[in-house]
Formats: sequence, structure tokens, C-alpha cells
Amino acid sequence: MRTPPRVLTIAGSDSGGGAGIQADLKTMTALRTHGMTVLTAVTAQNSTGVQGAWDLPVEAVRAQFRSVVDDIGVQAVKTGMLSSALLVDTVAELLAEIRAAGIPVVVDPVGVSKHGDPLLAAGALEAVRSRLMPQATVATPNLDEVAQLTGVHVAKEAGMRQAAEAVLALGPQWALIKGGHLESTDEASVDAVDLLTDGDQEIWLRAERHDNRHTHGTGCTLASAIAAQLARGDSVPEAARVAKEYVTGAIAAGFSIGQGVGPVDHMWNA
Repeated sequence: MRTPPRVLTIAGSDSGGGAGIQADLKTMTALRTHGMTVLTAVTAQNSTGVQGAWDLPVEAVRAQFRSVVDDIGVQAVKTGMLSSALLVDTVAELLAEIRAAGIPVVVDPVGVSKHGDPLLAAGALEAVRSRLMPQATVATPNLDEVAQLTGVHVAKEAGMRQAAEAVLALGPQWALIKGGHLESTDEASVDAVDLLTDGDQEIWLRAERHDNRHTHGTGCTLASAIAAQLARGDSVPEAARVAKEYVTGAIAAGFSIGQGVGPVDHMWNA
């Protein structure tokens, strides 16, 4: 029996099942990889927002990481919600070991939830900039996260290059700037457009923009899909293309649950 590629997600839990660790594992399974977890935080969360969040102790984060990495091994890592400077510093230290072994790391610098609830303490921003981002093979910020981390505000597609330059200056090898928050008056009203670049290569990823409000978990899903494809041996550009196709289908199939914003459908292609 063939052992599937192994992907580790270091992130928080979403009790509603649409984002976070839950979305990561669904994505990894859909893309035929074996997902494993290091839980960093527990949230009370549903379709209307985040009602509470509690960080796990650093000792618990370290123990989960060592348990998985030392026994099972990993072929790619994805990070998500790291809400405190202490957690960011701890995970960055662990990722340095991973990167030294040549294993790709996808950093999704989660700042706020889909509903606008803060998931990153203001005091942790500098740690994300100086400690976490330099460990990334690929960083996948949306435009709000770009502004939070770099001070660069982008509303039009033409500004995405400036956003990418600002993110690359923080140290990741590749930046994938997600254009989902571009103004609807831009050409992005027709396409959902992202920019992938390492400073030399520039790859524009375009897909049909679906009129579906049920998009909870898109950022987690995209980053996890990239990590899954990197674990399968894809190059960064190819992994991003496959992930873009996968998340576009998941958004199109997003469904309503509860009283608020529903999740994307991670099993749309099953």
C-alpha cells in the first residue's frame, strides 16, 4: 500500500468546521495527502463570527510538533492562526529546523477572521514580520493582511506588484498576493486574480469570480492546497495553479449553514 505524502498544519481550530485546522485537513484529504496537526489555539466559532479564542501553551505546541515530526516525518508544512508573539516565536523556531531540512513551508499570515474578528494580537505583528515570514517558501497574505504587515494598501489590480514587493522584503521566497478584496470596479469584478512572484518570475492566476457569499475558509484552503501539492512534488508555480483551481471550485460549491456565512465545499471534486 502506497503511503501518501504527509503534510503538517500548525494552526487554530474552527469549531464551526469551515476554516482553520478543520479546513486544512479536509483540503489535504481531498488532494490525496495525509494531514497532521499541531493545534495552536481553540476558538468558539460559527457562521456568524468568533465568540472566543484560547491559545494553547507553548509546551503543548512543541510537544505536538516533536511527536509528529520525529516519528512520522513531514513533506510540507502550512501555518495558520498564531495569535501571540510567543506562539509566533515558538513556531518560527520550529520551522527553521524544517527549512534547514529542505522541506517547504507555506505561511498564511492570518490576521482577522472572515467576519472581521481579530485573530492576531497587535503585539505579535513584529514577530510575524521578522521571525515567521523569513521561514516561508510561500507566503499567502490577502490584501488586508498585506496592509497589516507592510502598510501598503491596495485597492486596484495595478497595485498588487507593490504589495508583492513589500511582502517579499519580509523574507519569503515567494509571495502569493490574493486579490479577493480588490474593488469591484476593477477588472477583478470579472476575474478573481492573484499574483505569485519570487521577484523574478511573475505569474498571474485568474479564475472566474463566483457570486457566492459562502466563502468561509478560503484562505486556509488555498494555503493548505499549495502545501499539499508541494508535498506531492510540484514546483511552487504549479502548486499555486492547482490550488487556485481547487479553491475556485470549492467557492463555487460553497453552501449555507447556520445564520451567517457558510463554508466552501472542500469535497466538491470528490
